[in-house]
Amino acid sequence: MGRIPTNPPLLQQILTAFIANEVHKVGMERVVVGLSGGVDSALSAVLAAKALGPEKVLALKMPYKTSSKESLVHADLVIAATGIESLTVDISPQIDAYFDSQTVEQSDSQTVRLRRGNKMARERMTILYDHSARWQALVLGTSNKTELLLGYGTLYGDMASAVNPLGDLYKTQVWALAEFTGVPRPVVDKQPSADLWAGQTDEAELGFSYREVDELLYLMVDQRYSHEELCAVGDWQAAFISQVSRRIMNSQYKRRLPVIAKVSQRTIDRDFRYARDWGR
Repeated sequence: MGRIPTNPPLLQQILTAFIANEVHKVGMERVVVGLSGGVDSALSAVLAAKALGPEKVLALKMPYKTSSKESLVHADLVIAATGIESLTVDISPQIDAYFDSQTVEQSDSQTVRLRRGNKMARERMTILYDHSARWQALVLGTSNKTELLLGYGTLYGDMASAVNPLGDLYKTQVWALAEFTGVPRPVVDKQPSADLWAGQTDEAELGFSYREVDELLYLMVDQRYSHEELCAVGDWQAAFISQVSRRIMNSQYKRRLPVIAKVSQRTIDRDFRYARDWGR
C-alpha cells in the first residue's frame, strides 16, 4: 500500500514561503480567506498568518441561515488562535432573493440541494473578491488535492482563488499539517462537511472515506500505477478504482482554464503559455 509521504515541518516551511512570495511578487501584502469552520480553510488561514502576519489576513465568515452554529464557533476558534482580522457577512438575503425569484420545485431533492449549494459557494466567492478589492488583497484558496482531483467542489465557487497553498496536499496531509501548525483540535477532529445542508458530510456524499481514497489517488496519480497494479497491491475493488478514475477524468474541465478554440498561431493556454510572473 502507498503511504503518502508527509513531513509537516517541511510542508509548513514551503507553504508559508510560497504564500509570502506569491502575494508580494504582485505588489500585494494581504490576503482574504473564507473561513468555514472546516480544517482546510483553517489551515490556509493559519499558514497565511505565519507567512504574512495576522494583521495581513482577513477571514470572512459567510453563513447561510441553515448553516451549522458549530461551524461559526469553530471559525471563531481559529480567529482567536491566530489573531487574524475577521468579518461576518450573512448570505441568506441574496440567496433567498434569487431562489424566490426562480421557479424552483419546493422539495428536498438532490438537484435542488446541489443548485442551492453551488449558488452559496459562488456567492461566497463573489464576496471574497469584493473584499479583496476593498482591502487590496489576494483571495487565498482552500481546496485540497483530493477535492481537486475528484472534482468535489464548485467551479468559480470554493475552487476559485488567486493563490492556493493546499492544492498539492491530500486531505490526510491537510489533517497532519493542521495538527502540526496548531489548528484548534475541535476543527481538526470534526467530520469534514461543506455545510451545504443540515447533516451533510463530505464522505457520505462521496460514498467513501478520504483516507481510503487518498491512498488510491497517491498511487494512481503520483506513482502512476496502472489499473492492474492498483488491483494487485491494494484492498480496493476494481469497480471502486474505475469509479475514482472516471471522476478524475470527468472533472478535468474544473482544473483548467476554459477551452479556447484555436484559430491563430499562438493560442492562450496552448502555444502562449508563461508563468504568471514571466515579465518580471
